[in-house]
Amino acid sequence: QVQLVESGGGLVQAGGSLRLSCAASGIIFSRYTMGWYRQAPGNQRELVAAITSGGSTNYADSVKGRFAISRDNAKNTVYLQMNSLKPEDTAIYACRATYIFTRDYWGQGTQVTVSS
Repeated sequence: QVQLVESGGGLVQAGGSLRLSCAASGIIFSRYTMGWYRQAPGNQRELVAAITSGGSTNYADSVKGRFAISRDNAKNTVYLQMNSLKPEDTAIYACRATYIFTRDYWGQGTQVTVSS
């Protein structure tokens, strides 16, 4: 059974930092592209950052220079380091694991709230 379990969300003041983690089980983690997505109330879900099996990364323009995605294949975990947080970063953050076009899994998400 595949599981993606996020942790690290919470309430932080603007300008602060949080580190999200997503622990995967039931998949060959190193083969998967891992992504972090977010959805704020009334908004569509959007890609925040992604990292391929080879370590290539891409980011939404709104988080470039503030967020960093990384992975530890030995721990089957992907991270999202979020710095200089803004109130507009408030959302539910969820991780996603994809393998080519044949496998697609989502975590339940973790709430991030940034107060002004």
